[in-house]
Formats: sequence, C-alpha cells, structure tokens
Amino acid sequence: MAKKKEVSARQTQALDIERIKRRLDMLDNRLDNIDSVVSAVAERVMKQPISLILTCPHCGKNIEVAIIGSEKPSQ
Repeated sequence: MAKKKEVSARQTQALDIERIKRRLDMLDNRLDNIDSVVSAVAERVMKQPISLILTCPHCGKNIEVAIIGSEKPSQ
C-alpha cells in the first residue's frame, strides 16, 4: 500500500513538472511575441514623428508629447 502511494506521489510530481514546463514555454512564446510587437512599433517611431496628446486627470489640461526619431542612413 505504501508503494502505491509513493508511485502515485511520483506520478503527481511528474505531472506537475510537465504542467510547469508547458506554462513556462507558453510564457516564453508570449514574451517573444510582445518583443516583436514592441520592436516593430519602435522601428515605425524612428522613421516618422509621432505626437501623443494626453489629458491630465487632475487639472483637465491637454499635454502634448512629441517624439521625433532620426534613423541612421543604411549603407
């Protein structure tokens, strides 16, 4: 009876480890996708000026933030 519990505990541990591995792989894939999106946005911003207009939640004034990037010419 004790051996069955021990085997069952080992199987449970193995299943838990597999589940953790799958979750880590999914997280890694998601982070790779986020990195790709952020890189694409950064490349676009570097090619053209972008302007953000934010409204202050306290005073209600509009705040404009302009980002101007310069791209080095490729050779």
